Amino acid sequence: MEGKVIGPGPYRATKLWNETIKLFRGGMPLRRHWVHFRYYDCSFTGSEAVDYLHDLLRCNYNFGPEVTRYQTLQLLRKFFKAHVIEDIKGRHGTEDFEDNGHLYRFPTLSPLKSFPVRAVLRDSSDLPRLIRWDDYEELPQQENIAPTKSAVLSSDLWNKRHSVAIGDVHECKLIRRKEITQNQVEHIWKSMTIAHLQRVLGLKSLDGVLNPTHVNGKHIVHNVFSVNKAGIVILENKAEDMPYWVVSAMKCLANWPNGNEAKQPVYPGFERDVLKTVSDYFQRLKEPLLTFHLYEVFVNILSLLQQQGVATEALQVSCLLLPPPNRRRLQLLLRLMARVCQNSHLPPLNDTINTRTLMVQMFSQCVLGSVDDMDLDELLATKLVTFMMEHHSTIFQAPSKLRCQVEEHLSHLKRVQIKYVGSDTDFSASPAFCKQISRVVSEEQKVIGTQTPLQELLEGLIADKELPAKDKRKRLKQFQKMYPDVYHKRFPTEESKVAVLPEKTPRLKPHLMFFGLKKPFQPFQRSWSFRA
Repeated sequence: MEGKVIGPGPYRATKLWNETIKLFRGGMPLRRHWVHFRYYDCSFTGSEAVDYLHDLLRCNYNFGPEVTRYQTLQLLRKFFKAHVIEDIKGRHGTEDFEDNGHLYRFPTLSPLKSFPVRAVLRDSSDLPRLIRWDDYEELPQQENIAPTKSAVLSSDLWNKRHSVAIGDVHECKLIRRKEITQNQVEHIWKSMTIAHLQRVLGLKSLDGVLNPTHVNGKHIVHNVFSVNKAGIVILENKAEDMPYWVVSAMKCLANWPNGNEAKQPVYPGFERDVLKTVSDYFQRLKEPLLTFHLYEVFVNILSLLQQQGVATEALQVSCLLLPPPNRRRLQLLLRLMARVCQNSHLPPLNDTINTRTLMVQMFSQCVLGSVDDMDLDELLATKLVTFMMEHHSTIFQAPSKLRCQVEEHLSHLKRVQIKYVGSDTDFSASPAFCKQISRVVSEEQKVIGTQTPLQELLEGLIADKELPAKDKRKRLKQFQKMYPDVYHKRFPTEESKVAVLPEKTPRLKPHLMFFGLKKPFQPFQRSWSFRA
């Protein structure tokens, strides 16, 4: 199906919406019902629909057992308005769906939504490339010094370039690198974090999922490094933090009954009023803590929750993209929710539902939501917030794999390079013009252009009369290991090697040298013959 082009957000939610409708339509029991002495085939009551869909959602891994009957009723009301179902008279959307004996049926037309066309989002700012050998800036030289003239490549210059390979390090100097700015560091963190997130989510592209222009590299760096001992973000601007009275109320609940710092009088129901104070603050926020721009990212993570390790890493990376005030609020809220659920000394906070369900239902929409009020927002938020509450201690740790990759990249950019004498020689004596050649010719020229200087280097070693024979053999052996093809071409046989280098004289033992023998002593052997 085709649809209009829209921004990131509803694609994954639309897919889950259609899947839920298919499961509901395909499994909902239909039978004959009688109303006012008239029967209606292939129909169901409102209560039957709530019962079936509630069990279906609780057993589905996309939603889970935290789904309440009231949430199921709210979803059926959305189904009714979207004409997924209709009453037996064909009406839909004019009245609310009721959890009673009123009769409903499925329409003949397909109720599935068309998939929106994902807007192609490109980020022109790529990751800075790693440094190459010729990408350097030399230290400033003294004035009134003539520039280096172009020279012809000789065996001596090649010897300087490959001095390490033959065991002799010649004169060298350090190269000055340009200092990496803070903006470059933030850009590297942004690029590598987005790439890491794409790999963790298992997506070929983040088009329609995340707009790179909405990612701030400064936020990522701040979330990684500006944290206290507990791993909670420290804000530079205290005005962006939560009000003191909200923090005090959260501490009161989290440490109940020892968290009443203000020593306020405790009365029956005091803890419920404190919880309402906290919930009112979070529910009045202008947007969810996970922000509208990141909605589709976190919805995609829902499909990974069965793989706890992968989902945790995906949440670690995604939460780095949050503005620091949002990350701080979210972390403190999830810690509060977890502690309240585990606090056995805290009285019941609701007369009808347990504390765990209450906390998830109360704060889920404060955490995740879309700007367009998507149909499954509440159910998806419940599932995600439940997982984040259970694993909040690890979700807000900076992923070690990503951190190592970024630090390794930055250290490569900051490294000090060594430049050997002769490596800066310009061998282009005159302007050259490029001409396209075939791949075969290119490979042949590559081999010839590489072997010719090596052959000259080898001949220079052989012709060096000042070099002792022992050192010459040692360097030739090193050359053989480094360039076996060139060496074998020059010395195809042992005889050809002996013709160039004198044979190594065997060393005499001391007791033989005492007698002045030049050759190893061979004892006199006498042959005996016997006659019969």
